[in-house]
Amino acid sequence: MTPARRLVRAGSLLAFVGLWQLLTAQRVQCWVRFDHLPTAVQVWQAFAARLGTAEYWQDLTESLRRIGCGFLLAALLGVAAGVVTARSRWASDLLGPVLEVVRPVPAIALVPVAIMLFPENEQGIVFITFTAAFFPVLVATRHAVRAVPPLWEDAVRTMGAGRGRVLRSVVLPGALPGVVGGLSVGIGVAWICVISAEMVSGQFGVGYRTWSAYTVLDYPGVFVGMATIGLLGWATSGAVELLGRRLTSWLPPARAGAPTAPARTEPAGPATVTAVAPGRQEARV
Repeated sequence: MTPARRLVRAGSLLAFVGLWQLLTAQRVQCWVRFDHLPTAVQVWQAFAARLGTAEYWQDLTESLRRIGCGFLLAALLGVAAGVVTARSRWASDLLGPVLEVVRPVPAIALVPVAIMLFPENEQGIVFITFTAAFFPVLVATRHAVRAVPPLWEDAVRTMGAGRGRVLRSVVLPGALPGVVGGLSVGIGVAWICVISAEMVSGQFGVGYRTWSAYTVLDYPGVFVGMATIGLLGWATSGAVELLGRRLTSWLPPARAGAPTAPARTEPAGPATVTAVAPGRQEARV
């Protein structure tokens, strides 16, 4: 990223904070009421105070541990299920209907199920986080595998490669950009649901502490929690995208204005022979 782009991005954040400070400090009421919100300065002061407490870092550690466990399980099982359902007709017929019925159910709606299934709240929160990230990874992987051109597989099979070699050398590398996109979406959805689950049944964590601040009318503390969630989501999404760029570094770089496909050339037709004189022939292409 160029320095100019970094400057523009930093300027957009500063402009947002400045507008927030202006609207809240002036207690603007124009359909949307800003007079009850804390100012940006108040939130910053509360954030600086929270940074010096052990409670804040404990909550941070708990949330990261939960998101790490749930997302790692979702990544492994989601990619595996996506590949299997895309490559096997039997797996698609057996697992597909069940997955498609469960997929529209919001992960946060599974909180009562998690409470009944697992003896501890900790396991239930990880389960909800896993469920939230699993389906975006599954769907992205399935579509990416199905989008791999059959011509690539046929070219490798003609050289004697078996199904395992085709899967390792063609299908998985070809589907990798789509899989990375699913992982990036999955980590964002996982953060939404882990925070919601912590608010409902957690004892520690950023979501639990944010809800606790709201119950005691500590509105700057609520915004500290929101800012922490945003920063954590930004950092983890960036880490997933960085890992994806490293894994797909073999792909050609996209260039602005570059053609998306090679230009087609018409094959040369057979030469036509026209008699021009006895004993002479002229070839025309």
